[in-house]
Amino acid sequence: MFTTIIVRPIFNLLVLIYTLLPGHNFGFAIILFTIAVRLIMWPLVKKQLHNAKAMRELQPEMKRIKKEAAGDKQKESAMVMELYKERGVNPFSSLGIVILQLPILIGLYSGIRRIITNPHNIVAFSYPFVQHMGWLKELAGNIGKFDHTLFGVVDLTRSALEKGGGVYWPAMILVLGSAISQYYQSKQLMPNDKNARKLRDILKNAGGGEKADQSEVNAAVGRSTRFFIPVMIFFLTVNIASALSLYWLVSGIVAIIQQNKVLGRDEDELEASVEVKPVSRKTSKNSKKSTVTRTIIEGEIIEKPKTNTAAAKKSSKGKKRRR
Repeated sequence: MFTTIIVRPIFNLLVLIYTLLPGHNFGFAIILFTIAVRLIMWPLVKKQLHNAKAMRELQPEMKRIKKEAAGDKQKESAMVMELYKERGVNPFSSLGIVILQLPILIGLYSGIRRIITNPHNIVAFSYPFVQHMGWLKELAGNIGKFDHTLFGVVDLTRSALEKGGGVYWPAMILVLGSAISQYYQSKQLMPNDKNARKLRDILKNAGGGEKADQSEVNAAVGRSTRFFIPVMIFFLTVNIASALSLYWLVSGIVAIIQQNKVLGRDEDELEASVEVKPVSRKTSKNSKKSTVTRTIIEGEIIEKPKTNTAAAKKSSKGKKRRR
């Protein structure tokens, strides 16, 4: 079922791009496939990034809640959830993009393994309408025409660390690039707090008798993941076909561009994206000349006629003269 629903559609999308591509370069097809996948997921990615930025902006409020709760975890949790609800923020939105990318990654890896095991699978595992396309017909007659490289430079069927113990450096560059791109991708999402302490410093002070702030500990652990995830990616991809490293590298670069686009937006756009509608207390330039005063009471605007003092004075003088 997983092969039918996930692996084969992903494989055929990649093969379709490869077949229609001028020059029929498999590496370039993977690059275009990765960009297409990221664009398809853009609405979900955009929503996730809006929430990530909103979470970063809520840090001062979180510290205030921490002080107000004064150690009462139940009260603190209730206040935090109320804050999320008020600002329209979903702290679990990032899970959606991870859950969606995982089957794509597994499906792509499974499809590439089929090609590595037997290049004829690029024809045999394709849908009938793809098999009848001109280039696949040529491959069916002569599989030697299949170009499984990245522009003739990197053999995408080889891994960075080969079975004989040697290092295939073109693939190693892709592996290192994918790990570095993942590091910067994670770093972009982290709150930039210059006064934040490292985890080892927090634990060291806690050992000396200082009470550790759990939210500060969680933030320090989160910052540590930006190193953990790239290292994990490196060890996962260093022994498998470099085609997957190419996918991860391109995906990371596109993600950095997308995150920079969304996270670099100004505060007004952010507020609109998370449906925060603060009451504007700014008055216009001509408000001093206006004959109407505005009083804001619980979000409602009540207009009251303003007394014209100049007219009142003239009226009183006129009465005195008549007398």
